[in-house]
Amino acid sequence: MPQTITKGYKALLEEANNEVKTLTIEEAKALHGHADVVFVDLRDPRELEREGKVPGAFHCPRGMLEFWIDPESPYAKPIFQEDKQFVFFCAGGLRSALSAQTAQRMGLKPVAHVEGGYGAWKKTGGPTEEWVAKHKA
Repeated sequence: MPQTITKGYKALLEEANNEVKTLTIEEAKALHGHADVVFVDLRDPRELEREGKVPGAFHCPRGMLEFWIDPESPYAKPIFQEDKQFVFFCAGGLRSALSAQTAQRMGLKPVAHVEGGYGAWKKTGGPTEEWVAKHKA
């Protein structure tokens, strides 16, 4: 007997978008490069390798988000303890909406996510660069 989903991804996205600030591409571009703003790239490393990245963005794979934000986690990243605005983005704006909502619920603020994600950023001429994987020697 197949399981019944009680709340699908569309309902989850609607809730997230109602709870967190959504930036247009133009608003996001205006924030890019500000010292008090951290762009957080949630995409998988394969996506970064294939598509490139936003210069200066901090890469946080979606699966590690909660662990990297929580200062009590053994995986906590100091960047998430800084007094900055966090702008989340993914490829198209879906994962980033859910991630920004999670981050906000965990107490990170201020947070926002980019409507249309990296795809819209790149399409509208936002700055990009090649992603170079950091391998330990």
